[in-house]
Amino acid sequence: MLTQLIDGLLELSIVGSFSRVGSSIRRRLFGWSEPSPGVLLGRTVLVTGPTSGLGRAMAGRLAGLGARLVLVGRDPVRLEAVRDELAAAYGADRATAVVADMASISSVNDAVHRIATQEPRLDVVIDNAGALFTERTHGPDGIEATLATMVVGPFALMAGLLPLLRRTGHARVVAVTSGGMYAQPLDLDDLAWARRPWNGTRAYAQAKRAQVALIREWARRVPPEDVAFSAMHPGWAATPGLAASLPGFSRVMGPLLRTAGDGADTAIWLAADPAAARETGRLFLDRRARPFDRVPHTRLSGADRRRLWDLVVRLADVADPAPDPRPRDPRNHTMTTTDGATR
Repeated sequence: MLTQLIDGLLELSIVGSFSRVGSSIRRRLFGWSEPSPGVLLGRTVLVTGPTSGLGRAMAGRLAGLGARLVLVGRDPVRLEAVRDELAAAYGADRATAVVADMASISSVNDAVHRIATQEPRLDVVIDNAGALFTERTHGPDGIEATLATMVVGPFALMAGLLPLLRRTGHARVVAVTSGGMYAQPLDLDDLAWARRPWNGTRAYAQAKRAQVALIREWARRVPPEDVAFSAMHPGWAATPGLAASLPGFSRVMGPLLRTAGDGADTAIWLAADPAAARETGRLFLDRRARPFDRVPHTRLSGADRRRLWDLVVRLADVADPAPDPRPRDPRNHTMTTTDGATR
């Protein structure tokens, strides 16, 4: 009872919860154990954005637990450097690099084809890649770049890899979100910020909210014995991405920021712990399920999430990878695209 009370008070404090204070207290409070050595032997884990920060910490830790790594990133030089480091430490067959620009659907599709061709199994996907743009710009397909990189591209990746994940069985997908999404409602009529003054930080946070909403839809549509879908919040971690995108925050909060390893911990737990395999459709911080919403006006209804799913299916230009098991109301058969057109 006391542990729950302390955890709850930490959660309410925000700074105490998201900073290194939260992870340090909870580690002792709940007696976290490290994953067993070799727990991921024989399993394959895909990590997007693995060349720095959280993704690099995840890749090293997962390889150390025995996993074969599929490293997906857009910079071939940095990607191959990480692959070579992991191969030198753990063996030449333990990591492979797949170049893909998550903002480009054709690039993602090429990566899916290569992975599906060369990998006999895929046990875990960690959706970690992200980008914050100071000016509104478009990706290669004409989609606003934040939305393309963090929502549409990852959705296309998941859709393409779903058959391999299902064949593997009891697979897991982990999406890395951000605390900024808690304060941001999602505008389904303007996902791409075509009608609003641009704000890169808010666009990033709203893309993370869309990512988490889609995780809930994946979990509702795909049986957990096939694939379990979860989101995790790493807290405030000291990474190159944070320093570059929010230098003021990074400087002020520096002493309280978590290490990249601490930020990656819950993703590792979700990927490796047998108990976590039963979890689907939930958001985690420090190995415990947390609310999806903190502010009422940011909450997405089930209908909103289904509408978002349909919008992203169209933007990703894929056949619906997991059709809605619920019957649709024939009186509500229209949907609005990101340019405002009703179809």
